Amino acid sequence: MKINNFLELKDFQKIIIENEKIELDDSLLDRVEASFQFLKEFSKNKVIYGVNTGFGPMAQFKISDEDTHQLQYNLIRSHSSGIGNPLPPQEVKACMLARLNTLSLGNSGVHHSVIDLLRELINRDVTPLIFEHGGVGASGDLVQLAHLALVLIGEGEVFYKGDRKLTKEVFEIEGLSPIKVEIREGLALMNGTSVMSGIGIVNAYKANQLTDISIKLSCAINEIVQAYDDHLSEALNGTKKHYGQQKVAERMRAHLSDSKLIRKRADHLYTHFEEQEKVFKEKVQEYYSLRCVPQILGPVLDTLEYTENVLENEINSANDNPIIDVEGQHVYHGGNFHGDYISLEMDKLKIVVTKLTMLAERQLNYLLNAKINEILPPFVNLGKLGFNFGMQGVQFTATSTTAESQMLSNSMYVHSIPNNNDNQDIVSMGTNAAVICRKVIENAFEVLAIEAITSVQAIEYLNFQDKISSSTKELYDEIRKIIPAFSDDMVMYPYLEKVKQYLKGTKA
Repeated sequence: MKINNFLELKDFQKIIIENEKIELDDSLLDRVEASFQFLKEFSKNKVIYGVNTGFGPMAQFKISDEDTHQLQYNLIRSHSSGIGNPLPPQEVKACMLARLNTLSLGNSGVHHSVIDLLRELINRDVTPLIFEHGGVGASGDLVQLAHLALVLIGEGEVFYKGDRKLTKEVFEIEGLSPIKVEIREGLALMNGTSVMSGIGIVNAYKANQLTDISIKLSCAINEIVQAYDDHLSEALNGTKKHYGQQKVAERMRAHLSDSKLIRKRADHLYTHFEEQEKVFKEKVQEYYSLRCVPQILGPVLDTLEYTENVLENEINSANDNPIIDVEGQHVYHGGNFHGDYISLEMDKLKIVVTKLTMLAERQLNYLLNAKINEILPPFVNLGKLGFNFGMQGVQFTATSTTAESQMLSNSMYVHSIPNNNDNQDIVSMGTNAAVICRKVIENAFEVLAIEAITSVQAIEYLNFQDKISSSTKELYDEIRKIIPAFSDDMVMYPYLEKVKQYLKGTKA
């Protein structure tokens, strides 16, 4: 893929998920070179933050010409101070691509060697060691991006072919040379929102998967109980003017189009009223977790779409400081590195994913509780009641995991803590928000895996394999390849993990 200017999230998917290689358009390199040369000339005999001054609260200190390059190295090394779990390579690769793209806009004054080396690392799947903990998201992902910059100067560590190695060793293997820091490469690499954006892009991709899986499982449970179709109808959902709700209902109708189990209300409840008994045997309406799916997942879809728009805007924006304006022949000092846009979206995304998880947990409970569904044995136990346990044990896992997500859904966006001698007196906590959102997404996959196994067991018990829709049958067949129908009790955790990995591998 040739990169020139605007990157869409689907481009990230091709590069990050499908490992497509990237090329740099000549016009991109020309733009970077023009920005570098302008800053080099413009900064002579002028006070430019981070070029010939100290950083943060020490910006009042002038740096002599002979120390300006060493200043950048000092900044990178001193701020390579992250700790905790390493970010997954996929997220780091997304961060690198986001950083390459924003530095390529020509508003950062970096030397083209930075862009060249980032391209090589991305194409060769060499991902810097970046830790989850360290950034407050004010000067962007200052600490985490320092670890990226550390690798570009040939120091630190990377993940390479599944192993954690010294950068120097990998560069020797791959024949790569570190950049030579010029005017402001250290600051330009470190000031920005590329880590929170990179994690956010992967989160959005996975949230799309979850939404699709949740819709499929919601269709399956409606088939299992032979629900009426009017709550999915275009007529009903069209009376509520929310795009997400209407889209979810439309997708459910498509999934269920060839189902032999979904019923028409007119065929069952709109006829022979006088002959009906005083207490109806048929349920007049299903529980909310079955008939309110469009209204519950609709906000998830709408939120996800808006989050994707914000992410796309962010990765195609100049988000460091200062901003180099070649056309206007000026350098502007400001706060484009502040991460509030991404922080808020990660909070919103984790909230709707938690609600999706809560929906799955309630649907699971419906299937497991024989007193509620009145069609399945307790815990969808296909064995001997009292002697075997069915899906009883895994419900505890689903309940506790859902509860954790509910707790994690408290906002990071409003948890600003001043630091940096109060220079950064209000911060975004954007990377924390993105990391916690990722955890909530992982939890959702676990709960949906449990619901998927339970749904398949229910279909098995009711002998509905030939009556379910082709969409549900496809899901049924794939789950059955992983876990057979069982009546005897089994150790469940290997199957839970395998189903989870299957769901994570599906395309949204």
